[in-house]
Parts: sequence; structure tokens; C-alpha cells
Amino acid sequence: MTTQHTTGELGAPMSGEELRAATHRIVANIERVIEGKTATVRLALAVLLAEGHLLIEDVPGVGKTKLAKALARSIDCTVRRIQFTPDLLPSDVTGVSVYNQETRDFEFKPGAVFANLVVGDEINRASPKTQSALLECMEERQVTSDGVTYPLQTPFMVIATQNPIEMEGTYPLPEAQRDRFTARIAMGYPEPGAELAMLDHHGGHDPLEDLTAVADAITVRRLIATVRQVHVADPVKQYAVNLVTATREAPDLRLGASPRSTLQMLRTARAVAALEGRDFVLPDDLQALAVPVMAHRLIPTAEAQLARRTTDAIVADLVHRLPVPTDRPRQQRFDSRPSASDIWRR
Repeated sequence: MTTQHTTGELGAPMSGEELRAATHRIVANIERVIEGKTATVRLALAVLLAEGHLLIEDVPGVGKTKLAKALARSIDCTVRRIQFTPDLLPSDVTGVSVYNQETRDFEFKPGAVFANLVVGDEINRASPKTQSALLECMEERQVTSDGVTYPLQTPFMVIATQNPIEMEGTYPLPEAQRDRFTARIAMGYPEPGAELAMLDHHGGHDPLEDLTAVADAITVRRLIATVRQVHVADPVKQYAVNLVTATREAPDLRLGASPRSTLQMLRTARAVAALEGRDFVLPDDLQALAVPVMAHRLIPTAEAQLARRTTDAIVADLVHRLPVPTDRPRQQRFDSRPSASDIWRR
């Protein structure tokens, strides 16, 4: 995508200093609610800047919904929340055409998905039919109803939470649905120190109620435009393809990663590099993202399941065994603005 097209669609890209200041404000604001989870918060922000969607999976009570709400409240955008239940209908998500007595015609009533940030709480408590209502929205950023297509706003991100499928009242997400989520993260239990601080800060008052926006839709669009300009060298692209290909050839997997996962891993790696102050992607970025971006898309073989080999462990093992590009770019950052054509060039 050319710079001219990016600028016209999203606004002018930011300088490195502007990007660092804006992203620091967002991360610090979220951490007023989510303590001791800086890496998780930064990955959630990276997925937003990569124009992707985030799946947060963990046991109840560890802050999945709070993270989603805190990210949504930190950005002055339109936000809608959907509580997924077994009786939720697809039209509740996307919208429905209603007959208007005055005009004697059908009128489209937009559903909850028409917002910049859509928080889907406990997405796997709804039936697969309702879950599939998000497929077109997440991939094509539009809704088609009665032959008419309605575009969604920019930025658009779905942040969904789900409980482990072993818990009662849950449905496994369809493979096509999982593949549309850029990354899956787990909150995990807090460290004892962070949990002790939580008792002081959250014991008598919920800090989420006091959270105010520190960025707006225009800022997010400019951040996205900046991330799109981060350079990915050919050896890094080849390394990404090698990682994805390795999952398709792994004996412990009966379904490997899709080409969509390759694209989304590169986009997220651009965002991670930008958050680190670089305007080029390193193989280390791909290694760090391999598990959150690919593991939820994979299906292990029956033998691997019997051996209790998780897809996270399988991907981590592939990353460990796969050779990485040996040539590394010099550590230049946004401030010095190195030429993209010079990176990886001897």
C-alpha cells in the first residue's frame, strides 16, 4: 500500500516521538485497571494497530472483560458490548430489516457490530450459528443484509472473551471463526504483589468507572497509518512463511496455519516493532508472536491430544527448532529514520 493511499484513508502518519507518546498514554491508562500485565496490554494494543481482532481466553474472574473494556474506554470511539448467550440471534449482532409502516418499506436497523470497538463477552456461550454472524464483519468489515452491503467504521476491532471449552455451557468456536482472530491471549493469574495492590485499589471502588479516553479515532487511524509503513525485509518475510509452513508439516498437527495467519503475523509484527520504537521488523518479533497468533488456529492430532501436547507447546517447539535469519539490521530507530532499502543490505 502506498503512502499516498494510506494518508488519504487514515490520515498522516505520525513521527516516532508522537507514536511513542500516544501509545504510552493508552498503555498507562489501561494499566490503571489491569495491573501487572504490561506485556498482555501491549499485545492487545498491537492487535488494534495491526487492524486485527483479539480473542482473550481464560478462566472466569481474571480480568478478561476488564481488559477489553479498559482498551475500549481508553479510546474515544464508538463502543458496543454484546453479551453472548445461548438464545442470542445472528440479527442481534449484525442488524435486521424491519418493516416501516409509514414508508411501507423495509428499513435496516443496525446491530451492535456497528461500532469502532465491539466487545463480545463470553463469545463461546452462543451457538455456532450466532458466532458465525461475525465472519463477514471481521474479515471484510461490512455487513450484508437483504442484498445490501453496509460498511463498518474505521478503526474496527472485535475484542472477544471466552471461557475454556471444558467449562459448562460453552460451544467450541468454529475453525473459520478462530482463524479470523489475529491473536489469542490468556490473562493468567496475577502475581501476588499485583493481587495485593489490586485489593487496595479495587477493594472499595472500581477504577474502570473513572477511566477516561486518552486517544480518539483520528489518533488511532494515524497510528495505524504509521504502523503500515514499518519495513519488513525479505528474509523476515521468508522466515514468516517458514514458520507457517512448519505447522502444516508438523506430525502433531492435522490442521496447520492458514495464509491469513501469515498476513496477520506480519501486520502484528509491524505494530510490535513500532511500539518498540523501530521502523523495521526483526525475526525476534515473529518468534514472540508465533504462539499468540498461530496456536489457536491449529488442530492437533488425536495422538498429540492423548499425549496432552497443546498447540502452544507444539508451536513453541517449532520456533525453537526452525533456523532464523542470521543477518540482522543495525539497531536504528524511528528517531534516526533509516532508509528502508538499507535494512538487510550489506
